[in-house]
Amino acid sequence: MQTTQPIWTIKETKDDSNIYTIATKSCVICNSCRYCEGLCAVFPAMEKYREFSDKQIDYLANLCHQCSECFYDCQYAPPHEFNVSIPTQFAEIRKESYKKYAFPNFLGRAFDSNAWLTTILLVVALFAGFFVASTQTMAGEQARGDFFAVIPYEYMVNTFGIVSLFVLVALIGGFVRFARAIELSGVNARVFVRSLKDALTLKYLGGHKSEGCTYPNDKRSNARRIFHHFTAYGFVFCFIATSLGAFYHHFLHISAPYDITQLPKIFGSIGGVALCIGVLGLFVLKLIADREIVDEKSVSMDYAFLFMLFIASFSGLLLMFVRESALLSYALWFHLSCIMVFFLMIPYSKFVHIFYRFIALLKYNAQEEA
Repeated sequence: MQTTQPIWTIKETKDDSNIYTIATKSCVICNSCRYCEGLCAVFPAMEKYREFSDKQIDYLANLCHQCSECFYDCQYAPPHEFNVSIPTQFAEIRKESYKKYAFPNFLGRAFDSNAWLTTILLVVALFAGFFVASTQTMAGEQARGDFFAVIPYEYMVNTFGIVSLFVLVALIGGFVRFARAIELSGVNARVFVRSLKDALTLKYLGGHKSEGCTYPNDKRSNARRIFHHFTAYGFVFCFIATSLGAFYHHFLHISAPYDITQLPKIFGSIGGVALCIGVLGLFVLKLIADREIVDEKSVSMDYAFLFMLFIASFSGLLLMFVRESALLSYALWFHLSCIMVFFLMIPYSKFVHIFYRFIALLKYNAQEEA
């Protein structure tokens, strides 16, 4: 039988720099116990290691979906002196890993240190920028619902093009650094498809027999999984709407505003509503969650990200109702500011967990197949 080295004599500390030591101690205890090995992918993955480096802890933390069932099943969870709390410890590790692998690092630290202040300052600054760039402040009747009559098309496209390119480079840089750190290898087509299926279906938020996970408390529920689906696929619909808008404009030579029966408006409306539902649901679940399974150090960034995502989607829906009114210019400036801030937040916020978790799933499924 495989043995592990007892290391829980290491002195406990609340200092952030020691979270890896605390998490490592918990992993060693979990490896010795193995009561939770059938709950999710984390514990079978954990059993493949006898000792844990920081990079291996990063991998396990990003593989964790924070379903929290292990916390309620664990005999060594607080208030036990061993203080095994995988959900909260791995949540803090994930936040540290987003900052550690972020590219460039200083922006990751800026959003981490004061997410709310950074977000608000960016929105205000960008609102002022769009105000200055606008040809004029005009009412909806003057613009006739045409956004480009308020802000020049070239300015809008060039600005968002530059920001999108920066975000893409930052995302790829972070993902490559993380994949290299956890030594991702052995990925073939079968592993990729299996991992993609696990990610798209949120398999590890389904719990036993799809009864859901123990979140926001010790009762099983699929609420978190459902709201995640609303959020994820709402975002996909909005992305499709934007892509269709570009296709209509450049290839079909059909300019906005689009009719409610046209595809860009259909996908955008459905996506916006789904995003609002999903984000509000996740926000409420986080507010009412058992504080024993929540990492209080990372919730500020989570709240800021969820708030920004909700405001970006809601302000887009609001534009449909005010585009013929005197509020058009102000609503458009605000919406574009929110969208751009959201874009800038993507590589340094909870959004990256989608890709980091997928990379972790790739490694897990590759190891399972080996």
